[in-house]
Amino acid sequence: MLNIKIRHLAVLSLAAMLIASGCGNKNTASNAEEAAPASSATAEPSAAEPAVKTDKLDIKVSFYPMYEFTKNIVGDLADVETLIPAGIEPHDWEPTAQDMAEISAADVLVYNGAGMEGWAQQVIDSAKGTQLVAVEASKGLDIMEGVEEEEEHHADEAGHDHEAGEHAEEAEHNHEADGTAEEDHDHGHSHNHDHDHGGLDPHVWLAPSLAIKEVRTIEAALAAASPENAAAFQTNSDAYIAKLEQLDQDFKAGLKDTKRKDFITQHAAFGYLAQEYGLTQVPIAGLSPEQEPSAAQMAKIVEFAKAHKVKTIFFETLVSSSVADTIAGEIGAKSAVLNPIEGLTEADRSSNLDYLGIMRQNLEALKTALNE
Repeated sequence: MLNIKIRHLAVLSLAAMLIASGCGNKNTASNAEEAAPASSATAEPSAAEPAVKTDKLDIKVSFYPMYEFTKNIVGDLADVETLIPAGIEPHDWEPTAQDMAEISAADVLVYNGAGMEGWAQQVIDSAKGTQLVAVEASKGLDIMEGVEEEEEHHADEAGHDHEAGEHAEEAEHNHEADGTAEEDHDHGHSHNHDHDHGGLDPHVWLAPSLAIKEVRTIEAALAAASPENAAAFQTNSDAYIAKLEQLDQDFKAGLKDTKRKDFITQHAAFGYLAQEYGLTQVPIAGLSPEQEPSAAQMAKIVEFAKAHKVKTIFFETLVSSSVADTIAGEIGAKSAVLNPIEGLTEADRSSNLDYLGIMRQNLEALKTALNE
């Protein structure tokens, strides 16, 4: 009886082992079947990689407006990096050796031109022989002369002939060596103002009508640099330019019937905006924000402001408002911001402001000042 039970237990154990062995083989077979699709799935991304461009354009831009325009063209199809840090006045910035190396290693450099980036040509020359494509956004635009012409104009408006007389006397003094005198004048200007614009006004981006043209220039260059993305670049540009066109129309409508047409600014940055929308800019100082006005210039501005009953003196972000505050105090006016958008402040970034938003603030500031 005992032997029968032992044999019975042995049979049951053997059966259990066979069943377990069969299940194990079945699971092994099932894992093998799932392994094939997994292997194929792993291979699919590598096969699809050439169709999806992972090597994006590496684009360096000089300062904020160039970033805004370029980023709205490329979206996520390129990497865009601003060379001049936020909060830094662009006129103060010069590239380091590391910056120059990074620019030379990039695919595209987008800069405004017209003398805004005095360092640009040197960097471009140093990158010759590399893949770098340099894009001058203001190329093809009618660039205005700088502040000397404006100062003479406004001196006449204020009823002063003193500066014109000085220019005439200087011209007579240098009559015998005209070419040399002109070269000496340029050299002296550069020496006195470290961030010379070469006698040109580069601030074209402050007129929305001209910003549109800069966007199109950048788009065309990027499409040539990345033909596979040209259609997407055009679509993005069209969408952004529609916003700029609306901004342009709002400036035209908002400034058309103002009570006055002249406005005083601390920095001669708004010549294009004034020209495009029928206004007159009266700058306290020159194209460089750091240029301090002379006592004679300050006196002229004070006299002009009193004669024209100016009630607002505009200053800008990123530099001290002391000059505007002094003149405003002298004539019993107030000072207010007119932003040249040469860089974003911490407050701008905290408020998520961009070019369009700041330009709308500028429009409201002008409408208020010109209707006082």
